[in-house]
This record gives sequence, C-alpha cells and structure tokens, in this order.
Amino acid sequence: MKIKEGFVIRRVAGKYVVVATGQAGRQFHGMVKLNETGKTIWEGVADGKTADEIVDVLAEQYGAKTEQERADIADDVKAMLREMSDAGFLTE
Repeated sequence: MKIKEGFVIRRVAGKYVVVATGQAGRQFHGMVKLNETGKTIWEGVADGKTADEIVDVLAEQYGAKTEQERADIADDVKAMLREMSDAGFLTE
C-alpha cells in the first residue's frame, strides 16, 4: 500500500493537513486535518511501512506497555488505513 500520487501532507498554522495537488486535485476538493497519530500513520504509509511497522512506531511513541494497549493502537491504525482507502488516498 502507498499514498496515491498527488496527495501531500503539509503543516499549516501548527496543524497537519492533507491536500490534493495536480490531477488528484481534480477529483478531490478540500483538505483533511490530521492529529499527531494521523500524521504518524500517513507518514508511515508514505515511507513504505507496513501496518505492523506503523503500530510499532506508535507503540513506542505512546509508551504502550501492555498487549491491550498495543491491540488498541493496531485497531486505530487499521481503522485509519481503511478510511484512507475508502477516501481514495491509497493504492496497492
């Protein structure tokens, strides 16, 4: 999985947003605001990381100590990846 060409993340006024550029901008109008976790997930995908690798990064970032905390992070990552796919941001 990877980010479709034309979608970029930018920091605007201290917030992270995803915007469409070029050809992608003809089909997607607007922007998506991301929190820190969303930014980490987006950048993980952009860097070619797998879902499990992104979970590892977030578990480290948030100091997840238990299996339940890691499972909660994994659920959040899967949910965001599904939303990104449904919105048309991802390609295989």
